[in-house]
Amino acid sequence: MSMTREQMDRAIDEHFGYESADDVEGVLATLASDAEHDIVGWPSGPTHGREAARPFYERLFADLAEGNVTVLRRLYGEDFLIDESNWTGHAPGRPFGLEGRGRALEFRLLHVVEFTGAGQIRREQVWVDLAAIVRQLPQD
Repeated sequence: MSMTREQMDRAIDEHFGYESADDVEGVLATLASDAEHDIVGWPSGPTHGREAARPFYERLFADLAEGNVTVLRRLYGEDFLIDESNWTGHAPGRPFGLEGRGRALEFRLLHVVEFTGAGQIRREQVWVDLAAIVRQLPQD
């Protein structure tokens, strides 16, 4: 049975909510046990399975803080959605290998998310506007 738009919105909003709260366990619970997690350009490449995604989220939550995601638009298909969002917050760590030094940061994200029939994320692919991050976090 296919998910409705409303069900997909609830599932991805729950996922984003856990991310905003820096809740690794909550984020991982939104993923299917065999989920593919792909942050495009991430050095280790795509991972498979909940536990394999854990190191990314632990690093992310150390590198970025006070994050707020604003949805710009969503496109829907059968058990998938494409979400274009804007992230704002601060960079106390080293996001994407760049010294954050606590500076304010804002960048766009594009998520391509496929769901299981039970509403968990089967595949998450994330595209980050790295050029915007590099412009805002110049390295001296």
